[in-house]
Amino acid sequence: MKGIPKQSYSLLHIREHAFCFPIVIGMHFAFCLLLWSCKEESGQAGKRKAVFIIVDGISADVIEKLNPPALEEISKAGGYTRAYVGGEKGTYTETPTISAVCYNSLLTGTWVHKHNVWGNNIKDPNYHYPDIFRIAEEYNPQLKTAIFSTWTDNRTKLIGEGLPQTGEIQLDYQFDGLELDTVKYPHDDHSDYIHRIDEAVAADAARYIQENGPDLSWVYLQYTDDMGHRFGNSEKFYEAIRTADTQVGKVWEAIKFRENKFSEDWLIVVTTDHGRDSINGRHHGGQSDRERLTWIVTNADSLNERFNQTPGVVDIMPSLANHLQIPIPEEVKKEIDGVPFIGEADFADLKAERKGSEIILTWKALSGDKESRAEVFITETNHFKEGGTDNYRKVGEVEIKEEEYTIEVRNGSFYKILMKGPNHCVNAWVVQ
Repeated sequence: MKGIPKQSYSLLHIREHAFCFPIVIGMHFAFCLLLWSCKEESGQAGKRKAVFIIVDGISADVIEKLNPPALEEISKAGGYTRAYVGGEKGTYTETPTISAVCYNSLLTGTWVHKHNVWGNNIKDPNYHYPDIFRIAEEYNPQLKTAIFSTWTDNRTKLIGEGLPQTGEIQLDYQFDGLELDTVKYPHDDHSDYIHRIDEAVAADAARYIQENGPDLSWVYLQYTDDMGHRFGNSEKFYEAIRTADTQVGKVWEAIKFRENKFSEDWLIVVTTDHGRDSINGRHHGGQSDRERLTWIVTNADSLNERFNQTPGVVDIMPSLANHLQIPIPEEVKKEIDGVPFIGEADFADLKAERKGSEIILTWKALSGDKESRAEVFITETNHFKEGGTDNYRKVGEVEIKEEEYTIEVRNGSFYKILMKGPNHCVNAWVVQ
C-alpha cells in the first residue's frame, strides 16, 4: 500500500516547542526560563494526552486498497499495521467479532472470557476488569475525559457511567445519544441519519478537543458498518470509508492545533472493531480470517517490536496507559491480555499447553534487553473474576530469550500462569 507501509515503525518525529514571552520589558532572560519551567510543571507544555477512534467494521485489506489520506498522514507520523480481533481461535480466549464485544476488549485489554460482553446487548459486563477510563480516573481524578459516540451504551453500559460496580465513574464530557433524537435525526431505511450523526460526532469531537484538550477521549463512528452490512464490498461501502477518513481528519487537525499552540504531547490511535466476511463483505461475527483482520494507525513515535507483529485490539489499552504514563494497578496488570506496542515491552504471545504432569510455556521475546529475566507464577484459583485476589506462587525465573519454560503440576483442572518481566505482565490459562 503506497504511503501506508503494512508494517511500519515511526516515520516522522513531532518536535515540541515551548515559547516564552517577557512580561515586563527588560526582564532578565533567566526569569523567562523560570516562567517556561513553571508552565511545564503546571501540565501545559509537554502534557500527555490521548484519543482513540473506532471506525466501525473495516477489514485491513480495504484500508490498504483505498489508502485514505487522513490515515496515511497519521501513519507517516507513526505507523500502520495489520491487527486482529477475536482472541485465539479454538481456545478459551476466542471472542466473537461483534462490535460491542470488541469495543470492550479495547477498553479493558482483555478478551471476552474476562470482560463477559458477548454481544451488542451488553447484558452482564464483568466490571471487575476495569477499562482505561476507570484506571485513568482512579489514578488521577483531575484528568479530563470525554466520549463522542452514536450509542449511549458505550458510555452507560461498557464504561458503566454512574454504576456502583464502576465506582460511579463520571466522564467529564459526553456527546452521544443522538440516535435517540428522532426529531433532529429521523430514522430512515438508508441509514442516512447515521451518516449525519457521525458528521455531528466528528465535528463536536474536533471542536471540543481543539478548545479544551481533554486528557483521554474516545470517538466512535458507525456509518461504515451500516454500509458494509447493506452493500458489502462495493463503492457505497468505500465511499463511506472515505467520508469517515475525512471525519478522522477533522480530529487530527484539532490535535495538530493543540500540539502547535500548547506544545502538548498527543497520541492518536485509529482502529476498527472487526473485519468482514470473505463472501460478500456484508457480515461479521465469526472467526474467518477476514472477519478477524483489522488494522491500527497511530502517530506514536515510540513504537516497539510488538507493533510489527500483528497486535491485537487488547494491546491498545496498555499502550494508551504507557503514553499517558498512567500506572496500571498491580492486580489489574496481572489480568490484562494485551501487550503494549508503545514504550518498552518484553515478550508476547504467551501460550500454555498441558502435557501430562507438565505445563509447557512458550512465548516470543521482543527486542530490547533479551538478557532480562522473567518471573513465573502459577495459581489454581480465579478469584479476581469475582472481585477477589488470587494467591500466585512463584515457580521460577527464566531468561526471556529462552522462549520456553516447563512447570511441574498436579492433577488440577484449571491454572492461571503469570509471566512478569521488567516492563509488563502476560498471563495464560490452562483449562481442562
